[in-house]
Amino acid sequence: MSVKIGEIDLGAFPLLLAPMEDVSDPPFRYVCKQNGVDMMYTEFISSEGLIRDAAKSTQKLDIFEYEHPIGIQIFGSDIDSMRKATEISSKAEPDLIDINYGCPVKNVACRGAGASLLQDIDRMVEMTKAVIESTHLPVTVKTRLGWNDNTKNIYEVAERLQDIGIQALSIHGRTRAQMYKGEADWTLIRKVKENPRIHIPIFGNGDIDSAEKAAEYRKTYGVDGLMIGRASIGYPWIFREIKHYFETGEILPEPSLQERVNTCRTHFTKSLEWKGLRVGVFEMRRHYAKYFKGMPNFKEYRTKLVQLEDPEAILQVLEEIEDKYAKAEAFVA
Repeated sequence: MSVKIGEIDLGAFPLLLAPMEDVSDPPFRYVCKQNGVDMMYTEFISSEGLIRDAAKSTQKLDIFEYEHPIGIQIFGSDIDSMRKATEISSKAEPDLIDINYGCPVKNVACRGAGASLLQDIDRMVEMTKAVIESTHLPVTVKTRLGWNDNTKNIYEVAERLQDIGIQALSIHGRTRAQMYKGEADWTLIRKVKENPRIHIPIFGNGDIDSAEKAAEYRKTYGVDGLMIGRASIGYPWIFREIKHYFETGEILPEPSLQERVNTCRTHFTKSLEWKGLRVGVFEMRRHYAKYFKGMPNFKEYRTKLVQLEDPEAILQVLEEIEDKYAKAEAFVA
């Protein structure tokens, strides 16, 4: 049986790429799409930035035909601004609009946006209703268990947001107070899913970092799909590995050096195309260590990659990596 958000058919058990600030941009989404992710989201976009036509915010509206289905995620503290931002975002022709009620970082939550709304469910409901009324697209929400251990109100949140018309809910299994520390608690996610009143898809998020864990959580917590964030950074192969394990029960071999280099090179090239030379080079630096994690004696190359500014020089280093480690592998074999 397929999971649907409105008329969007995501298949039997979809894998979603979490919206991550400064990570889930079009270049990164491209390599994830190549590896089997079923649904993606933009980086979260400031409603205030959109209505003021700020360049950084409007650029995040860029979506490409091959990315569908894709959602645009927005956040903000002012209801009227969220309404206007929804109208602007809908014109970019995504498949849905997603509201961020989960971001825990100080400069978002302490300004009344993101996870801050978990402290005022009435206002969250009012804001969500305004967004729903401002678009013809399905509206979904991503949030957390609650503000802190004393206010884990996700059960109420799920019921009330469903009642006003959201069409799916993604739940990160931590409170805002936890930030990204400790272990995600999926027991409340399961409780929401098992609520007989809930009929919209419930997606679980938090700590999924392997095919085995994905299978375990699918079975244990009964969610409709998994949203994966940090584990995909520098490792977009996680989506194909999980799907292969679901289908066969077998663990795929890790990507070869050749594939790591090729994917990193593709990501880098797309980054230059979309962001321009200076920003494209700078923002790729956060990905290199992840792409080549676990490779012996890699520090010298990582230092070069994060210091060089000339694209051709960076591509040359990638070729050197490919050549050196391929020879080492051949020698071992």
